[in-house]
Amino acid sequence: MNKSFRYIVLSFVVLLGLSAPQAFAGNKDRSGQAGASELLINPWAATSGWGNAGMSFVHGVDAIFGNVAGIGSCRTLDVNFTHTWWLQGVGNDTRISSFGFLARVGESSVLGLSLMSFSIGEIPITTVGNPDPNTLGTYKPNLMNINLAFSHAFSHSISGGFNLKVISESIKDMSGVGIALDAGIQYVTGPFDNVHFGITLKNIGPTMKFSGDGLSLRVFMDNSSNQQFTMVQRVDDFELPTQLSIAAAYDFLFAETNRITIAGNFCSNSFTNDQFILGLEYGWKEMFLLRVGYTYENGIWSKNGILYDDGCMNINRGLSAGLSIDVPISKKENALRFALDYSYRDTYTYGGTHSVGLRIIF
Repeated sequence: MNKSFRYIVLSFVVLLGLSAPQAFAGNKDRSGQAGASELLINPWAATSGWGNAGMSFVHGVDAIFGNVAGIGSCRTLDVNFTHTWWLQGVGNDTRISSFGFLARVGESSVLGLSLMSFSIGEIPITTVGNPDPNTLGTYKPNLMNINLAFSHAFSHSISGGFNLKVISESIKDMSGVGIALDAGIQYVTGPFDNVHFGITLKNIGPTMKFSGDGLSLRVFMDNSSNQQFTMVQRVDDFELPTQLSIAAAYDFLFAETNRITIAGNFCSNSFTNDQFILGLEYGWKEMFLLRVGYTYENGIWSKNGILYDDGCMNINRGLSAGLSIDVPISKKENALRFALDYSYRDTYTYGGTHSVGLRIIF
């Protein structure tokens, strides 16, 4: 076995061991106790179209979220722009804008950078003394994740990588900043490289905490005094939503131009229910692709057969679907390619989530 591969496997095992108490400690009593839950949102249109089922062989910029080992498939440069309409029907018209690019920096290594920014809209300011939402103006939350990723191919079959995340959450007078780390491995085998395995550990990092002037307020010492004092409220720190995913996929190849891939992914969530994701993707000449996925978690079916029981904890569950059109500009090998992606994700409430993305592959 390649010595470098031994080192990354050892590092991954150590990271897994250190985080195992968090990664497998999930239960319904801890739901809602983690922060930075936007780390669990897939901002990319191609892979979200089948519910992240293809984590074992995800590639391109999408792999920064799905499994960072997959960015190693980049030829020279990949660019991805994606816009998401998050939870259609929610009052503030929440949207997610994402940008990412990959660049090959050696024969076997790839670097990646991506930005994910939320536009939540304006929220009315209310206070205990003035609960009227029409008098004090509005405030606008800002959420942004920055990812710096690295992947190395140790052989034709094995690749691994790490992703460093910077998490920023703020309003005008209060903010919180944190860091987290992802690690992933992909393995491909079979007579036609049609058997895929992957494992990834996400969002391992220290707790976050908010600070700022928004935590202070002016109070009177007692009712008989007119003297005011500034009181600073104490805030607790919070953990990040750790997730462990184990996935596999198999490609059925037909007539050299058609592919059908069956994929599965098990996600162990530290603060919500575990999820099982199954997906199917059809590809014609790798130019036209259709995807469908289904995400299951405990409680999705109640005893009387009604879908979406209150025992569910994740907003994305049930059906997801998507398509991609990936077209080269010429018939030359390794020609510049343009791809358009679309995905729809069913959600527990509101009208689902839609994503549209444009990829440029050099």
